[in-house]
Amino acid sequence: MNGIGVILNLFIIYLKIKFIFLYPLNQIIYIFMISYKLTIMKRKQSNSIMTTLVLAFILFSLPSWAQYTIESRTGVCDFRAHDPVMIKHGNTFYLFCTGPTVSTSSDMVNWINQGRVFVVPPEWPKESLPNYRGGMWAPDISYHNGKYYLFYSSSAFYRNTSVIGVATNKTLDPEDPDYLWVDHGKVVESVPGRDMFNAIDPNLVVDDDGTGWLVFGSFWMGIKLVRMNEDMTRPAEPQEWYTVAARPRDLNNTGERLPGEGAIEAPFIFKKNGMYYLFVSFDYCCRGVQSTYKIMVGRSENVTGPYLDKYGMDMITGAATPVLVGNHDWPGVGHNSAYTIDGKDYLVFHAYDAADNGTSKLVIREIRWDEDGWPIVGDEVDETTEED
Repeated sequence: MNGIGVILNLFIIYLKIKFIFLYPLNQIIYIFMISYKLTIMKRKQSNSIMTTLVLAFILFSLPSWAQYTIESRTGVCDFRAHDPVMIKHGNTFYLFCTGPTVSTSSDMVNWINQGRVFVVPPEWPKESLPNYRGGMWAPDISYHNGKYYLFYSSSAFYRNTSVIGVATNKTLDPEDPDYLWVDHGKVVESVPGRDMFNAIDPNLVVDDDGTGWLVFGSFWMGIKLVRMNEDMTRPAEPQEWYTVAARPRDLNNTGERLPGEGAIEAPFIFKKNGMYYLFVSFDYCCRGVQSTYKIMVGRSENVTGPYLDKYGMDMITGAATPVLVGNHDWPGVGHNSAYTIDGKDYLVFHAYDAADNGTSKLVIREIRWDEDGWPIVGDEVDETTEED
């Protein structure tokens, strides 16, 4: 085989390893490379029939996109939401979104917006964000130690001038006499020129030993994980930090103060069958029908990683297994959370509805698990899969 043939083979193998079907451009490149290689074969062997058969086999062996896309409106709520997280308290489901706002439902389908969580927003973010006006992004809700923990973040858009805060409450029922959000102030901060991470998109996970960990991050040098103290309102001392996922970026192009091309954010860690699943969102949100968000995942036996994709590649290198990607009807899907409720696993996320001018809609879908333990949320499910 000549030098060109070797290079083509290596590049084709690389595309397969990096899961070529995740991006349409990769499919085009892949098919072009195969076609070019087959052209060389044809010239050498003059076997057009064999060339046609091989190319047809390649095209028809492409995996179904339906498994990774929203092909029906199953789980789609006609409810505007961005960065949704959810929890059940009594017989009521509570949905927290960027704002932070809170909404309630009895069936996870019909939602009532109850307004903002804080009547008076915390003032402390002004110390780090001079232009802060009370806006808070990407909340996270969970229940531990007899309290509900609501993490939130505030940031200067397109900068890593960002802070993460936390508030706690004994109950989520505003009619309960104990209802009161107690804000505990700053948990983590990122500063341009000092930190190569972005302190937004927090998620609190508790490991099998009862230790709390905060995972967070957006762009820059990826997703960070820090061990929390006993009351889970501050990093534990001495501090213990990990990078658990990242995407390649060239500092020569954008420097340290801009997000760069490493588009990864919105981490969420979900425990299932002795494994920790790290969900993240690749690419770009917040652009309506031009959004390219997609949900990816890796898993690890340890909360601190390493998190590997289904091919055994570390998420720190940019690898990840696709869960959902966009299509014509829903160009961007992402910023998910995941829960086990009443014995079933659910993925909660927002998707941009092309039929409604790219409005961000709430989607809640039951998670199915394939025989190797990987989540499936798309519409086409192999007959061999079963719920855990």
